[in-house]
Amino acid sequence: MQGLLDGLNEFVPFSLAEEWDNVGLMIGDPEAVVSGVLIGLDPCLSLLKEAVASGVNTVVSHHPLIFHPVKSINLATVEGQLISFVIRHELNVIACHTNFDLVAGGVSHILAETLGIEAGKPLVQKKCDADCGFGWIGALTTPQAGEVFLEMIARNLQQPNLLVAGSVPSQVVRVAVCGGSCGDFARIAMGQGADILITSEIKHSQARWAEDAGMCLVDASHFSTENIALTGLQEFICESMDFPEVHLSQIQDRPLRGYRELLEK
Repeated sequence: MQGLLDGLNEFVPFSLAEEWDNVGLMIGDPEAVVSGVLIGLDPCLSLLKEAVASGVNTVVSHHPLIFHPVKSINLATVEGQLISFVIRHELNVIACHTNFDLVAGGVSHILAETLGIEAGKPLVQKKCDADCGFGWIGALTTPQAGEVFLEMIARNLQQPNLLVAGSVPSQVVRVAVCGGSCGDFARIAMGQGADILITSEIKHSQARWAEDAGMCLVDASHFSTENIALTGLQEFICESMDFPEVHLSQIQDRPLRGYRELLEK
C-alpha cells in the first residue's frame, strides 16, 4: 500500500491539494498488500461493492470518501454506512482530488486533449509550476463550426444532455475547459480569448451573464467532465507499478439524467 501511496504522490503530489480539501489515504492500512485497484470518480456504495465483487482491496477515487472531520460514525447515515462497509471488507480507499485537478496532465488537461486541444496552458495558474493550475485553455487542432463542436462534446463525453448558455459561436477556435464545477472562471476564460467554456454546474447568474457578454458556456455535467480523466490514473498505475489488477469502474455512471433519457431506458 505504501508503494501505491508513494507512486501516486509522485504523479499527483498530495501537497498540491487545496487547503480545504482532503486527499491521500482515507481509510486503510498503509502496510497492507494491494491485491488490485479499482478506480472511480465517487466513493459511493456501488463503487465499494464493485471493488469487493472484483476481488480487489483498494479503491482510488477522485472525490474524497471523508471530506469534513468525522465526529461520529452513525450507521443510520449514508456516511456511516460507507465507512462501516470499508472497514468490514478491509478495503483501502485513497482520494486524489484537487491535487489531480491541479497537476500537469491532470483532469482538465486530459479533458482538453479529449476534445481536440493539443496545446495550451492552465486557465487559472497556480504557483506550483508552469503547467500547474485549474482548467485548461488552448486552440483546437482544427477549428470547427459551433454546432459540430457541441455534437463532438456530447459524443466524446458520453453526455447527451448538454446545457448551453449564451450564443453558440459560428466557429470555435479557442476553447477553455475545467473539469467539475468551474462556472466562476467564465469571465477569466472570456478574458483569455476563449470562444467557449466547457465545465459543469453553471449557476443561473453565470448563464445570464453569458447571454449579455456574448460568451458561450456549456454545462456537460460534473461526472462527464471529470470521469473521462480517470484513464490518466489507470495508465500511471499500470505503467509504473506492478499490481495484478488495475480497473476502471464499469458500474459507475452519471447520477443525473435527462427525463426523456430515463423514459427511453
